[in-house]
Amino acid sequence: MAHEHEIRGIAGWPMVFLLATVVLGASAGLVLAAREAMVEGILLSALVIAIACACFAGLTVVNPNQARVVTLFGVYKGSIKVPGLWWVNPLTTRRRLSLRVRNFESGKLKVNDHDGNPIEIAAVIVWRIVETFEAVFNVDDYEHFVHVQTEAAVRILATTYAYDSHEDGQLSLRSSVGEITDRLRHEVHERLAKAGIDVIEARISHLAYAPEIAGAMLRRQQATAVIAARQKIVEGAVGMVEMALDEISRKGVVQLDEERKAAMVSNLLVVLCSERGVEPVVNTGTLYQ
Repeated sequence: MAHEHEIRGIAGWPMVFLLATVVLGASAGLVLAAREAMVEGILLSALVIAIACACFAGLTVVNPNQARVVTLFGVYKGSIKVPGLWWVNPLTTRRRLSLRVRNFESGKLKVNDHDGNPIEIAAVIVWRIVETFEAVFNVDDYEHFVHVQTEAAVRILATTYAYDSHEDGQLSLRSSVGEITDRLRHEVHERLAKAGIDVIEARISHLAYAPEIAGAMLRRQQATAVIAARQKIVEGAVGMVEMALDEISRKGVVQLDEERKAAMVSNLLVVLCSERGVEPVVNTGTLYQ
């Protein structure tokens, strides 16, 4: 399979002066031949002028971060990447390609994640052409190819991972940003490499549950957060109660039997785990009355 190879045409400005000189000289000869009524001289001068004017079509301007893919009668001759004014065979076809860095943002795609929940997802990729031959001849329209393959890669990514992780260490679209970004870039780059395109960066630009389940999933997230918070509170409260009992026992402040310890633990847990400020109750009797 053919690959890109870089070529350089003839320097453009010397060719401009040369062709201009030929046209002026042939024009002067045409005038002289017309005065002398020399038919052969007139035809020869006119032919030279026509050829020189046709050669002006070979002048090609290459701007910075652009390339010209040169073909002659369907045969790839090479790519000109050096900026400047160049002259090539005027019979060649020169297709202009931009080598600049470009962005593409996919539309919001509605797909099911790994758990089967409908979600909305979109991505932004930063890309540029690095292989002009593949970009022109391996695909029909490289820009359309970028759009379609990017959306296909985003769909595959969304179905591979769950929107949110339900276990420790599980990768998810929402929480595992670094891993998901690397996977997306690799997936898109692998698809676009055959078109001579390098993916510089790929990121998820939009991620949300579909509207029909957004409310339910929000309540689920809130419930999960409440459970996690309660778990932390209970763990801390139990530690504080254990510390209080150990300090009382170590310093000999008071001797507590099992029933008194149970009452103290109950009261401390109520105080520490309550969402509102507690109101003390003064016991004027004993614990058993």
